[in-house]
Amino acid sequence: MKPGAITCTLVSCCTAAAGAATISASSHELSIPTSYESAVLGRRILALTPLGTISTVFPEDKHADDVTHRENRPSGLGGMPYGLMEYVADCEDNDFGNPTILAISIGTTFKNAAAGSNVSLAVQWTPPHPPAKRIESTVKQKWLSYLGWSSNDDEEEAYHKHKHHHDFALPYSAANLPRFSLIGHLEPIEGGDDRDGHEGSQLAKCFVKSHPDAKYWLPGNRIHESHFVRLVVEQIYWVGGFGDRAFIGWIPVEEWQNVTREEWQNVRLPGEKKGWKEWSVVPGDL
Repeated sequence: MKPGAITCTLVSCCTAAAGAATISASSHELSIPTSYESAVLGRRILALTPLGTISTVFPEDKHADDVTHRENRPSGLGGMPYGLMEYVADCEDNDFGNPTILAISIGTTFKNAAAGSNVSLAVQWTPPHPPAKRIESTVKQKWLSYLGWSSNDDEEEAYHKHKHHHDFALPYSAANLPRFSLIGHLEPIEGGDDRDGHEGSQLAKCFVKSHPDAKYWLPGNRIHESHFVRLVVEQIYWVGGFGDRAFIGWIPVEEWQNVTREEWQNVRLPGEKKGWKEWSVVPGDL
C-alpha cells in the first residue's frame, strides 16, 4: 500500500472513530420527535418569531395589468418567484396556527397574492442565547493533535482571526436548529380592518405588541392602504435540524391545527434558556 493511502486510511479511521465516539456517547439521549411533536415546536416558533420570508410568484405577463408599466417592471417576470421579509404575528383566537399578516397593498408580495399567487412563509428559529457548548469532536481533535496535524477548523479559525474585520461568525449551528415553510393562500380577516370593533382592535393590539412601528400603517392610516390578512395554512414542511435527531418532512395540516395553546406554551426551544448544549436534544438541556 502506498504511504499516501496509509495516511488517508488513518485519517478516515480517526474521523470515523471520532464520529462513532460522539454518537455512542450520546445515543441514549437521541430520540427523533414525531411529526406532531414537531408541530408543537413549530407553533411555538411561530408565536415567538416576528419575522418571516414570504414568497409569491409574479403573474404571467399576459395577465399583468398596468402595474407592470407603472413600476417599470422588466419583461419575463411571469411565473418567477419573489421573496422578501415581512412582519408576522400569531394573533387569532381560534388557535389554528394561521399567521397574522399586515398586508400593505402597495407591496409586491401582496400584489402578487391579489393576482392569484399562492403563498409560502419561511420561518426559522433564532435562539436568544448562544450555546454553552458548541458542536465538536474532541476525539478527532486529540488524534489530529497527536499526529501533529491541524484540522480544517484550526485553519479556518486562524484565517478568521487574520480576516476578522470581514467576518461575522454565528455563535450557533443554524443547520441544527428548526425551521419550516407554511404553504397556503392569503385571505382577509373579517372585521380585521375595523379598529373600533372587537376583532380589529384586538388584532391591532396584538400585532403592535410584536411590531411597535407597525402602528403607523395599521388599517385606516394616512400613508398606505393596508389590511389584516391570515395565511391559511394548507401544507407544512419541517426541518427540525440534523436528521439523526430531528424530524424532517411534511407535517399533516390537521396536526398543525390541533396543537393547543397550552401545548406550545409548555415546551421550550433550543436557546430559550442560557447554558444549553448545542449537541444535545435532551429537553432539560434546551
